[in-house]
Amino acid sequence: MESLNPLTHLEARVLAAIERHIRAEGVAPTISELANNLRLKSKGTVHRYVQSLIAKGRLERHGNGWRGLRIVGLAMPSPNSNVEHLPTSSKSATLSHLWSDSNVERPMSVPAEMSKETTGDFRIPLLGRIAAGQPIEAIEDANYLDLAAFFIGPDRYALRVTGESMMDVGILDGDTVILRKQNTASTGDIVVALIDGQEATLKRLGETDKGVVQLIPENAAMATMRYDASRVSFQGVLVGQLRSY
Repeated sequence: MESLNPLTHLEARVLAAIERHIRAEGVAPTISELANNLRLKSKGTVHRYVQSLIAKGRLERHGNGWRGLRIVGLAMPSPNSNVEHLPTSSKSATLSHLWSDSNVERPMSVPAEMSKETTGDFRIPLLGRIAAGQPIEAIEDANYLDLAAFFIGPDRYALRVTGESMMDVGILDGDTVILRKQNTASTGDIVVALIDGQEATLKRLGETDKGVVQLIPENAAMATMRYDASRVSFQGVLVGQLRSY
């Protein structure tokens, strides 16, 4: 396998860091733990290398989430006796203040009105196009990209993502998503859905069939959530995403 799928230097670092964590803690690291261990600011970079290691047959997933990562051929050790194992009720209390896209958590309140005042110039030069496929001629352009038009307005708000339920569309743990506040949505929209007026989650809206709303995670390892339409309301629709590298 080594000769067929050699690892790059950074892939080898990521794999070694995962192995160290598994041997020490008995479970794979989360994306945040792995990024901190490798001193990488971008969780997107970590995600890409993990996906590459899976594609090369060095890692595999067992169950949902980053804790389900396994190194191919490495037996899982017993968890470190110093690792705290909280009961489910304690974990819920500990995590209830976090916004989660992979687990249903309490919603963050959205202000009824947001300030329309902005200061400074929210434009950056738009200098042309660059190909991610076949090369094209680079053409300079004097236009500007108005960031305010995308992200700023009285109906916009932001949420920080934790979790992995939307990872297959590139919404990763640590990303910031920009929402347009509205209480309606169309099939296919990525929405902030409020369940029973108490719990919220970020999911893609599926078809509503016979009064049942489908909330679809963009993660092949996770199942579609189904609720009676009377239990579901909407707090917003995704319009943008921010990530720093």
